[in-house]
Amino acid sequence: MGMPLARILASFALSGLVAGVIFAQGSSRTGGAKTTAGKQRHFLFTYGGAVKGLTPGTAARVWLPVAVAGPEQVVAIHSKNLPAKAKVHHEKQYGNAMIYFQAKANAKGEIPFEIVYDVRRKEVKTDLAANAVLKPSAKENVTRFLQPDSKVPIAGKPLDLLKDKKLPGDQFAAARVLYDVVNGHMKYSKVGKGWGRGDSVWACDSKFGNCSDFHSLFISMARGNAIPAKFEMGFPLPSKRGEGPIGGYHCWAWFLPNQKGWVPVDISEANRHPDLKEYYFGNLTEDRVRFTTGRDINLQPPQEAGPLNFFIYPYVEVAGKTYPQESITRRFAYRDVK
Repeated sequence: MGMPLARILASFALSGLVAGVIFAQGSSRTGGAKTTAGKQRHFLFTYGGAVKGLTPGTAARVWLPVAVAGPEQVVAIHSKNLPAKAKVHHEKQYGNAMIYFQAKANAKGEIPFEIVYDVRRKEVKTDLAANAVLKPSAKENVTRFLQPDSKVPIAGKPLDLLKDKKLPGDQFAAARVLYDVVNGHMKYSKVGKGWGRGDSVWACDSKFGNCSDFHSLFISMARGNAIPAKFEMGFPLPSKRGEGPIGGYHCWAWFLPNQKGWVPVDISEANRHPDLKEYYFGNLTEDRVRFTTGRDINLQPPQEAGPLNFFIYPYVEVAGKTYPQESITRRFAYRDVK
């Protein structure tokens, strides 16, 4: 059941204030574990675009993912420009939030939209010995993060890459082996076709890809060894403060060793920046914003097509059919707040 947009945005702002207070106290919002102080970044993030190529007056159903507050970020709505009355819904599997509206194409055959978020992002720094980890939320279904996804199996080729490896009994140490195997097996590259689907079997064979391919392979290996692991999507920001466009999404993964707390990895960034290989096992920079979690996502209200592989770009249906992404322009941008 959906909530009116004004009401849900107010609740986001409130949750952001609460999270900000807890950050200042140096505790995890989910479990109360001490956190290691890190850098923070305050910025505005624009999520905009338009559905194009429609006959004027044609109706479309539109779903937009929502950036949400959590232990590592405070989120509020700075401004919004939507073409119709909208509601925020939550899907049941992961709790992802999404804005949904139905609108008709204007005289240009377009349905434009824009949401500007005010984000305060915190660097994530893990210290397992000091219990500086993010505890699982009471609402998280950790069991789901041990199960396969349609493109993330937990047996077969991804696990075959570990045949010659003896994994430590400690799951934190075992995950480090998986991290190194993926980083050594893969090369970050977006040349050619097939990359960007988060297909771990394809990643085994191709040995290259983007962030979705790296982290899908890691998650296959982790879940296949009984280590819960989850996939998160958002957008990257350049480390240099300022403003400018953002080309597209970024994703990373978290694993839960021996139920102690969630630990992040960003293996594709480690691959692109070898000098940061040690850092990206257990840490995340503040130069990002999180939107959604998980794979094989059923939207709310339900879409006519099947589950989405992942949900980070606008999803649109016209006359009960998926509208092509090529006909949806996307515009993402950031501006640091001084």
